[in-house]
Amino acid sequence: MGQLTGGDPSLLRRINSAVVLRALRTAGSPTLTDLTRLTGLSRPTVEGVVEGLIGTGLVVEAEAEEGARRQGRPARRFRFRAEAGHLLGIEIGSHRVAVLLSGLDGRIIGAGTKEVAETASADERLERVRAAVADLLRRAGVPRDSLRAVGVGSPGIVEADGTVRLGTALPGWTGLPLGDRLRRSFRCPVQVENDANAAAVAEHWKGAARDTGDMVFVMAGLSPGAGSLIGGRLHRGFGGAAGEIGALHLLGREATPERLLSTTGEPLHPLDEPAVAEVFAKAKRGDERAVAAVERFLQRLVHDVAALVLAMDPELVVVGGWAAGLDGVLEPLRRELERYCLRPPRVALSLLGEAAVATGALRLALDHVEEELFAVEKTVTARRR
Repeated sequence: MGQLTGGDPSLLRRINSAVVLRALRTAGSPTLTDLTRLTGLSRPTVEGVVEGLIGTGLVVEAEAEEGARRQGRPARRFRFRAEAGHLLGIEIGSHRVAVLLSGLDGRIIGAGTKEVAETASADERLERVRAAVADLLRRAGVPRDSLRAVGVGSPGIVEADGTVRLGTALPGWTGLPLGDRLRRSFRCPVQVENDANAAAVAEHWKGAARDTGDMVFVMAGLSPGAGSLIGGRLHRGFGGAAGEIGALHLLGREATPERLLSTTGEPLHPLDEPAVAEVFAKAKRGDERAVAAVERFLQRLVHDVAALVLAMDPELVVVGGWAAGLDGVLEPLRRELERYCLRPPRVALSLLGEAAVATGALRLALDHVEEELFAVEKTVTARRR
């Protein structure tokens, strides 16, 4: 793909190349005159950079429009070749794996899912990931060697190298070197992130939080978690454990969510989504025990979110996960945040739904490519060096 590296002739040429390439990606099919105006560089500099980028395969001369051809020799136009490489965003969940495919511009050109049993081993789950990727690439007609970066969203506390330090939601996940395992399947960088963090990035990119850089995404479920952005940057905490609100019960704050939602006295299994759905269905039908269980769960959820809001003071809280579909979840949350918080934030439901994690994983991959191609120093998902 012709990456710009430290081995380029000069730092100035690298910067100029990044500036021109960024302008090309956002401007459609500009002329040299357009690029000179957009970048502030001299025409000879722009012309030299464009010719070099054509040699890398990242830029191509665009065909002149029919009307322009009739008027004589038209000005040369150029475009960024988003098809020069591809990116993958992968969600690894308890019941399914989901994959998104895009070009270098981040526009999604394909998607796929594979079901997986909640009791599947780590090896079985990773095999389903490989199968989902292979199927998607085949259907899209994209060769594997065109992949430039892969982003992955996974449950658990994820270290910088992609190792899952703690992951109780999936069998065999704690201690799994997930990044290393997946890098064996791809000849490109693999970025692994906690699923709630990935969903927060997705909502900031394409969802309910596009207009704010200070937000919290709540992955509401029996094992709730949260991801947050501060000043437009993903906040992971020192060891990647920021937002683990599902552990608040360890501080003596009531029972676990799976006990709160039980109508029988026996706790639900954290991964038994059909059992959870049945409780909510019964509550909608007016079953008294189910109604009480749902009310307990919502009360616990809003208390967990309030604790995070008090610490973070976000502008916006976005609620996702399966609880995002609950009737009336927003009003209790708003009411409790007004009660407990000094400055209550805005509250909204996720706009991306079940696609949030995979979309955020795709953004991870795109950020990696942008850091390389466009000399970006601080992307939304960049880790501390």
